[in-house]
Amino acid sequence: MPPDKHAHRPFSAETGTSGKPGERNFPKFLDTIPPPGLVLLAIASIQFGAGLATRLFPYLGPEGTVAVRIIFSAILLGFASRNSIRHFPKIIVTHWGLLLVFGLCVAAMNLFFYQALARIPLGAAVAIEFVGPLGVAAVASRQMSHFAWVALAAFGIILLSPLAGVNLDILGIMFALLAGAGWALFIVLAGRVAGRVSGHDGLAIGMAIAAIAMIPLAAPIAGNLLADPLLLLAGFGVALLSTTIPFTLEFEALKRMSKRTYGVLVSVEPGVAALVGALFLGERLGIQGMFAVTCVVIAAIGITVTDGRKSN
Repeated sequence: MPPDKHAHRPFSAETGTSGKPGERNFPKFLDTIPPPGLVLLAIASIQFGAGLATRLFPYLGPEGTVAVRIIFSAILLGFASRNSIRHFPKIIVTHWGLLLVFGLCVAAMNLFFYQALARIPLGAAVAIEFVGPLGVAAVASRQMSHFAWVALAAFGIILLSPLAGVNLDILGIMFALLAGAGWALFIVLAGRVAGRVSGHDGLAIGMAIAAIAMIPLAAPIAGNLLADPLLLLAGFGVALLSTTIPFTLEFEALKRMSKRTYGVLVSVEPGVAALVGALFLGERLGIQGMFAVTCVVIAAIGITVTDGRKSN
């Protein structure tokens, strides 16, 4: 982590993506969007992608769907980073251990989540998975006001989760918890990767490693994909919505905001997931669900405002 005035943040925004100051491979307009806006856009994208992914389960299975998602995402991110690919061998040699763990974390996090999604509703899977980033926010917080906002967000997530009074598949719950642990580890590792590797190069390399790990899961469904162009297009859409767009937006946002702000800001994700589930998957929110969404939104706004005051 660079010893500058932004040292309390998980990322440094001082350099571009290719290892040279000012040289960028990703759209410059992202700099004009406030970090909270980037995170909210990422949340909406990933939940619509998850909803689309469930439509592919009958054809590809959860394992095949996540494999296609990650492999396509790696290709897209590699293309976006094409101007700095020549630097990748040196980066990998220098930071191979960290990048390997980071890539395997990305693969495991997504695989666990899709296994959960195949067994329990989208809103429930996201609510349970969210124990990961919420835990990061709680650990990173050092002000009583932040703990209060975290508590409010946790209360909303509990209300949103169908755990109370609803019988959920135990294996699905376990997979969601593992996905949450992977998400928490991703937040920590992403900060370390971005602190040592300029811009988005670390993300592109990590996704490539995750894609290699997914090859054994993709092999059995390769024939189905090649035989059905629409299925191939849908898989590409899942990759774009679920991984490429949100990971890019979150990486950009985390360069300009603290981990605790990020951790609680994304507390709106269970609410978005429940809305997507209600609109596209037939899940119902109900009064309790709407109240839960209100709680997490208020918590997200509250911690963003108080953290902004501290920064000023």
